[in-house]
Amino acid sequence: MKITTTRNRPFSNKLIAASIFFLFLLLTISPLVSSQTSFFEESSPKTYTNIPMSTDTQELDLLRVEHYLYINASADVGTFHIRFSFPPDYEYQVPLLLEMYNDSTTSKILHYQIENDTYEPNKIINFTIGSMKKDDSVLLHFSCWVLVKNHDFSDLPVYVKIPKTYQLPDETKIWLVSNSMVQIHSLLLRDKARELHCLSDNLIRYARRIAPFLRYHHYFLFAFELHAGLLLSQDARTTLLLSGENVGRAHMACAFFRIYHIPARVLLVNNDQGFWTQMHYMAEYYCLGYGWVLVETTFGKSPYATKHQVVNRVCYPQDEENTKDDYIFRFMKGEERWLWIDTNSVSPYYVDCKKGSKAQMFSEAVVSPDQLTADFAFVLTERMFREYQSYLGVHLTGENLHHFQNATMYQKDAIITLKGNNTEGYIFFLNRAYDEYKEISP
Repeated sequence: MKITTTRNRPFSNKLIAASIFFLFLLLTISPLVSSQTSFFEESSPKTYTNIPMSTDTQELDLLRVEHYLYINASADVGTFHIRFSFPPDYEYQVPLLLEMYNDSTTSKILHYQIENDTYEPNKIINFTIGSMKKDDSVLLHFSCWVLVKNHDFSDLPVYVKIPKTYQLPDETKIWLVSNSMVQIHSLLLRDKARELHCLSDNLIRYARRIAPFLRYHHYFLFAFELHAGLLLSQDARTTLLLSGENVGRAHMACAFFRIYHIPARVLLVNNDQGFWTQMHYMAEYYCLGYGWVLVETTFGKSPYATKHQVVNRVCYPQDEENTKDDYIFRFMKGEERWLWIDTNSVSPYYVDCKKGSKAQMFSEAVVSPDQLTADFAFVLTERMFREYQSYLGVHLTGENLHHFQNATMYQKDAIITLKGNNTEGYIFFLNRAYDEYKEISP
């Protein structure tokens, strides 16, 4: 059948077209007319029910890492500083709040602030501690609150060809080096890497062969050494020859990857082990066209979901070259640092992670809003925390101090609200905090 076009009402057609265009223009500019100076429009939590909904959901995890840091003075010492690793804004996590507890030795904590580390994206808490007499002890008790987007790497391709060095982004190539902790030129390590690699050029397969090897390698020998307190150097070669804690297994993982020109690095984390510890060491490797992929060194899994840990520090080769001895096991050495004290007269006090210094991660809330709401909450947390960090530790007075105190109160309200599984309330209170920070006049 032939379709014909009616031409006897040109004026009506033009009018309809103009009306449609005008309606579209009105809808487009109307949000601009009603916008506020606030980062996000606010009146009540109900405001956020109008966020466009998507069919996909995104798990958000509210995680808290609690630290007890005891320090002892071996001699009289004046004012000094302790720099302690703080969770960075990194990949799928964003920091939310530093909470200091009243049982800390507050009379000795003169000042503290969160600073950006020399090596991005790392952050540190810079504590200024007042003078101590010989044999004095000071406690720093605090929690780091972090929001994590759970990512289980289910979108990781099944096959990714192991790249050539020239194909890698320049910023990843620094994690290809060999040093005293990650000896990629060791014949022993290269032989084992060749065995794990076999004939496949598939990076994903190689990673999944490395992970279980880390877990089961000399397992019973490791258990004996741990029980007897005879753990030795945690470099990759010694770990392969004998055994090692998660520190050595992380170094060994990095060696296996770097031998085949795959960037790999150590992460300092606190994870959901369910007991107090010093620090946990994991690794991650770079997958071309995808990004960094987690390797859990104790459970022997790769990839590994992001909800299981808070990343405290992304280690650089400089960290691998400036390691320390373990605080508990006297023969164990080769650990990347998570704290620095600028005097030799004061040292951390660790006993057995029951008494003395210790740390543990706790999962405080799990929510699964739609994808757009989760992204919205994550970005708002990032923006708010930048403001919080910029004013924490700054000498504020009058109205500025009032705004800062209101803002931190709203941050705590947001935490309480999210623990009640209310994502919209979390967004509401964080927006209030952001507004308060914006009222501060530097």
